[in-house]
Amino acid sequence: MTTTTTPTTTGAEAVKAKQSLPARIAARAGGGAVRVFLLVVALFWLMPTIGLLVSSLRDPTDIAESGWWEVFSAPSQLTVDNYSSLLDNNIIIDSLFSTVMITVPATVLVVVIGSLAGYAFAWMDFPGRDWWFLVVVGLLVVPVQVALVPVSELFGKIGIFETTAGVVLFHVAFGLPFAIFLLRNFFAEIPRELLEAARLDGAGEIRLFTRVVMPLGGPAIASLGIFQFLWVWNDMLVALIFADSANPPITVALQRQVRQFGNNIDILAPGAFISMVIPLIVFFAFQRQFVSGVMAGAVK
Repeated sequence: MTTTTTPTTTGAEAVKAKQSLPARIAARAGGGAVRVFLLVVALFWLMPTIGLLVSSLRDPTDIAESGWWEVFSAPSQLTVDNYSSLLDNNIIIDSLFSTVMITVPATVLVVVIGSLAGYAFAWMDFPGRDWWFLVVVGLLVVPVQVALVPVSELFGKIGIFETTAGVVLFHVAFGLPFAIFLLRNFFAEIPRELLEAARLDGAGEIRLFTRVVMPLGGPAIASLGIFQFLWVWNDMLVALIFADSANPPITVALQRQVRQFGNNIDILAPGAFISMVIPLIVFFAFQRQFVSGVMAGAVK
């Protein structure tokens, strides 16, 4: 009498057999192939920035005659004369200073007020707390364009239309709903036992906020600051309407250069590059805190 045996498969082989074709391809494509692909994507992503940098270092005549990539075969085209012209242009320099005067207060105020309000909504009991938070969440869906006309009339009546204070106030008002929503959800994940232990040690609300909540919420606060800084620095719509026409931010100043001097590339190229590189510097300076904040929010 003969017996037949059936082949058996291990658990790993069974799992492998059940994997779909895309899953097996993705598993085998890891390592070097993925890194090369990501490097190529990063190069394509940085290509406009590289082109703008090279253009800002070329003479306007060379820019008109050939593409920026020609500099690799003729590196003698590179010059810093465009940046010298930029430093002599008072309009661009004043606009950069005006942009800083708008962006820094708008970012600081949103971070400070958003942190305080987020802590209050997360850990303080007051009448109508949940209803007020629903109002804040509802304000997230209000588009900026809806408020341009009524806010312009309001600012005109109180005398802050076309002023730096008006632009800052507008950015703070529209930045706070997202800030409060983000920080409230982050602060609410702090262990209650930690806060109760601090209260037992005699810590009041102010000390509890500054000594416990703020250090733990550092990554989320840094992420919020980066988002707010980039939004305000790169804004053109609000600045075009509410900013002082005699001393506009850099986005409006560059737009006026295009309108009035279409061939003024020796000012436009370095001005646009400086306007773009400053947010990049801020982002990379706080990159670690930004990634920590995003990952912490994902885990929680």
